[in-house]
Amino acid sequence: MADHEYDTDLVLWSQHQARALRNAAGSASNLPIDWENVAEEIETLGKSQSREFASRISTVLIHLLKLKVSPSAEPRAAWRETIREQRDGIQRVLADAPSLRRTIPTVIQDELAGARERARDALADYREQPGIDFTELIFTEDQVVGRWFPPPPGT
Repeated sequence: MADHEYDTDLVLWSQHQARALRNAAGSASNLPIDWENVAEEIETLGKSQSREFASRISTVLIHLLKLKVSPSAEPRAAWRETIREQRDGIQRVLADAPSLRRTIPTVIQDELAGARERARDALADYREQPGIDFTELIFTEDQVVGRWFPPPPGT
């Protein structure tokens, strides 16, 4: 089972292996292994995947927000390209850790406030005034990881 899990879901594998190592440490094994630190390093592997996943979703949210509220015609194409790149990266993470798919709505909710702040700051750096209120904007799972883009302003 562990070998199959390693090949199909790195996050679940790392969680299960860390737990198994801690259990083995408790059984008074005389092997010269630093059980707790090995378990922690394996657990960190899964957490790293989760952090990358959240970071990519946050970047998509920031750029979706800018597309939605910015009155400027440029650099919309660059924002869309960044979204496409991050969505591709999200799919790669999900291929390695499909268990993260069920966390998408929670990650969106957790990352949205920070994304709003960073998008607001980015627009302010260019002295842009948002066309609509940031606090009213929410995005669905499909809008974040699917192929959706907000329509151009004024449409």
